[in-house]
Amino acid sequence: MATSTLPERRAITRPWRSRLLLMGPAFVASIAYVDPGNVAANLTAGANFGYLLVWVLVVANAMAVLVQYQSAKLGLATGHSLPEILGKRLGTRRRRLYWAQAEIVAGATDMAEVIGGAVALNLLFGLPLLAGGFIIGLSSMLLLALQSHRSQKSFEYAIMMLLAVIAIGFVSGLFVNPPDAGHALTGLVPRFEGTDTVLLAASMLGATVMPHAIYLHSALARDRHGFSKDPAVRTRLIRATRVDVVGALMLAGVVNIAMLLLAASSLRGIEGTNTIAGAHAAVASALGPVIGVAFAIGLLASGLASTSVGCYAGATVMGGLLKVRVPLLTRRVITLIPALAILGAGIEPTLALVLSQVLLSFGIPFALIPLIRLTGRRDVMGIHTDSRPLKIAGWTSATLIVGLNCVLIVLTISGQS
Repeated sequence: MATSTLPERRAITRPWRSRLLLMGPAFVASIAYVDPGNVAANLTAGANFGYLLVWVLVVANAMAVLVQYQSAKLGLATGHSLPEILGKRLGTRRRRLYWAQAEIVAGATDMAEVIGGAVALNLLFGLPLLAGGFIIGLSSMLLLALQSHRSQKSFEYAIMMLLAVIAIGFVSGLFVNPPDAGHALTGLVPRFEGTDTVLLAASMLGATVMPHAIYLHSALARDRHGFSKDPAVRTRLIRATRVDVVGALMLAGVVNIAMLLLAASSLRGIEGTNTIAGAHAAVASALGPVIGVAFAIGLLASGLASTSVGCYAGATVMGGLLKVRVPLLTRRVITLIPALAILGAGIEPTLALVLSQVLLSFGIPFALIPLIRLTGRRDVMGIHTDSRPLKIAGWTSATLIVGLNCVLIVLTISGQS
């Protein structure tokens, strides 16, 4: 088992400026919160209902901070990722079945991100969606090569740069047409206006906690910092990780809220904004071509970063549960096939994104519930066991997320919208 490096041991004993050197894993995991699926949901919420559902994003982001912190803490306190721990505790048959569902949700995530990136290339350059999918796949291979052949830090820096591009792409429109502050603040009051808003809130809140990000963050934190047998070192690393998580998820939350505010201030009542392409056209028309290009570039960065992280997560799941190590680039080629098949079949991209989010909803309980159970057990976490308030917050979040995902699934299957 890897141990903490000397620079990291020094960093955690120095002032907070030095602890910035430890940041990175949470920014990789946070990409799950600004993927093309989030773009579609946030734009729809703002365009159709204005500022009504701002509060949903605030609550969702608070839950995301809690869940990602627990996942990272699990990896640092035990030296094992969530899939590895479950792989040791489950029997052969249950372990394989668990892997199957986790692999499906990881594949659905990866597929959605490739589609989102292909849409962005279509908006920017008019490329056919299938050609765009190939380009996104090849580009993600180059990004994954940083992790495979250089270091995790290089991969983290590349993802953080893409996250910055995403933030600029989706926040820039607010400077051209700022939202009304008074109306935006009214969106912090929890309320609904009919079944449509309940369905949309369920998709926004329930699909925020992506299963693959829960599996991945425990491995990212462990691989970056290693495992120390010194409880004091582990405690300081966990404290530094808390800063990492809060910083990364706050940035992701700002981007998500910016998307909704942009749609509420510039797209309200405009026809055709129920698809990403339609929303892009409306943004370009309302705010000018420069903002339209920035929007598309943000979507491109979102798809590229997300699909790379999704592929990384799938490899983590397979390695932990099946003890099978497939090279990331090989896995990238295999998981690219379903996305290209959908693009080649001519299925409407935004519809494919929505359906993938519903599929992901089924996998959330399988990742979230074991995580909260494990971080609450002293025989697993030792002195780093969740406190009582953290346990209450964790189970409350899990109950709400799983419940809202059930609502989302039922309403989707019943055809209500």
